[in-house]
Amino acid sequence: MNNFVFYSPTEFVFGKDTEMQVGALAHKYGARKVMIVYGGGSVVRSGLLDRVKKSLQESGVGYCEFGGIQPNPVDTKVYEGIEICRREQVDMMLPVGGGSVIDTAKAIAAGVPYAGDFWDFFIGRAKVSRALKVAVVLTIPAAGSEGSGNSVITKVDTLQKLSLRVPELLRPVFSIMNPELTYTLPPFQTACGVADMMVHIMERYFTNTQDVEISDRLCEGTLTAIIKEAYRLKQNPEDYGARANIMWCGTIAHNGTCGVGCEEDWASHFLEHEISAIYDVTHGAGLSVVVPAWMTFAAEHHPKKVAQFASRIFGIPESEDLEEMALAGVAHLKHFFRYLGLPVNFKELGIEHPDIDRLAENLHRNKGEFVGNYVKLTKENSKEIYRLAL
Repeated sequence: MNNFVFYSPTEFVFGKDTEMQVGALAHKYGARKVMIVYGGGSVVRSGLLDRVKKSLQESGVGYCEFGGIQPNPVDTKVYEGIEICRREQVDMMLPVGGGSVIDTAKAIAAGVPYAGDFWDFFIGRAKVSRALKVAVVLTIPAAGSEGSGNSVITKVDTLQKLSLRVPELLRPVFSIMNPELTYTLPPFQTACGVADMMVHIMERYFTNTQDVEISDRLCEGTLTAIIKEAYRLKQNPEDYGARANIMWCGTIAHNGTCGVGCEEDWASHFLEHEISAIYDVTHGAGLSVVVPAWMTFAAEHHPKKVAQFASRIFGIPESEDLEEMALAGVAHLKHFFRYLGLPVNFKELGIEHPDIDRLAENLHRNKGEFVGNYVKLTKENSKEIYRLAL
C-alpha cells in the first residue's frame, strides 16, 4: 500500500426533509451571502428552490441566484458566475443539483479570489491557493461531487474537457442529501448516475498497487451494493431504501475512501471526456460505452485485476485462463448496463461514425503521451479502445 493523506472534512446531512436545514448550516459555517447555483427548471417546479430560499431567509443568510447550468458544464457560465459573485460579494457557493451544477460552483469558488483566468487552474498554469466555501444540496446521485474536491469543466472554444482536483479547498463544507429529491429523476438519468459512480470506483480498483486488500474489498462491496440497489430501483423508482443506498454509494465512490493507498487509473474517464466534449453526450452514458471497451483491451494486455473483478462482482468461476474470466465479466457488465437502459457502443450512444483519430488526438494532446496507469495507453492503444466501442 502506498503512503497517503486522506482528508474528507465534509459534514453530510442525510435523510428526509434535510434541505430545510440549509439556512442553519450555512449560518453555522459563517456564510453572510450565498450564491444559489442550479440548472434547468426542475428545482423550481418541484418547489425545492423555494424551500432552500425560505430556509436561508429564516437564518438571516442573504442570497443571489444563478441558474441555467447545462450538463457537461462550460467555462462561459463560470466566467459569468465569477462576475456576479464579485459584484454581489458572495462568500459561499450553494449549488442545488447534480454534478454539473456543483462542478460549476467549485470552479467559480476557485476563480473569484484569483486575479487571473480561472482556466489557468485546469491547465496547470496556476494552483488554487484560496477559494470561496462550497456547500451542496444534492438532487442527482452520480458524480460524487458533493464529497470530492474535484471539478470538471469544458472550454467552449477548444472543446477541452478537463478536471481540477483541490481536495483541501474545494470539498464542500456540508452536503445535504435527501433521497426523496431523487424520486422524479427519469430512469435514464438514474442509470447514468449508476454508471458514473461505478466507474469512479473502478478507476481506483484497477490498480497495480499491491497489498490493498482493504481498498479492494471496499470497492467490491460498494459495487455489489450499487448493482443490487439499481435492480431494486428499476422495479420501483420510489423505493426509499434503494434511493438512499444509491445516493450514499455515489458519495462513497468518489470521496477518496475506496482509493486510499492505491495508484489510480482514470483512463476510462479521460477517454470518455473527449466523447462528451465533442458530441455532448451524457457522461454516464459515455462511460457505459467506454468502460467495457477499456476492460476488453485490459483483458488482453493485463487481465489479472479484471479477472478478479469478474469473479468477485459477477461470480465468474475462477480458472487459469484469466483473459477468459475477464471477458466473461465484461459480458456481464454490458448485460447489466443494457438492463438499465444504457448504451454499450457508439451506435447505441447515438454516434454512428465517431471520429476516432480526432478523439485520440485530443486525448493525448490534453493528457500527454501515455494515459492511465493500470495499462499505460499510447495513442494507438486509445484508438484501439475507441474501435472496440464501435
